[in-house]
Amino acid sequence: MAMEKAAPMDPETQAIVRATEKYKDVKLALADGYMADPSGMCVVASMVGAQKQLGSMGIHYFRPDLLGITGTEPRVNGTGMHTDFLKPAVLMYEPQADGSLVLVGIENLVWTKAWHDAGRQGRPTFRGNEYNYMIDNPLTPDVDEAHGFEAHYDLHWYLYRKNPHGEFMEFNPAVSCEHGEHAMK
Repeated sequence: MAMEKAAPMDPETQAIVRATEKYKDVKLALADGYMADPSGMCVVASMVGAQKQLGSMGIHYFRPDLLGITGTEPRVNGTGMHTDFLKPAVLMYEPQADGSLVLVGIENLVWTKAWHDAGRQGRPTFRGNEYNYMIDNPLTPDVDEAHGFEAHYDLHWYLYRKNPHGEFMEFNPAVSCEHGEHAMK
């Protein structure tokens, strides 16, 4: 039986894979300044008011310096406007039954206020994909649409786990939080 070949990657994607594939080893991510989300939360769609069948994001590891974090109360806030996927601000991992983590994607996050205070119009984009606008809705107190963050734009790229809904969708049904200690199912 012949094996199906993967489509060749464009040069930009190849460069991003070369720059980020080392983070398949979470110890290298930690050594490069990434830190685990202190909540330990494995994010599933239903946690933010979306349909559960959309899937999960996984556990987030982030670089505080790239996010420009200025505070965490009452919500995480910052000044970062980082959009370079060669050095993503966030890494997404799927927890495994043995406690290990598998890199499934990368993400960049831009604080809405910082973006517009810098005179930028609209949302950031990457390859024609507009970043998602995330803000917590005070009318839904049981749901945290913005994951504990102030208003921001973000773009998830499931570079290491095929997403049947599209590589830049917010959630991936092929990512599971089944083995996440703090997963909300």
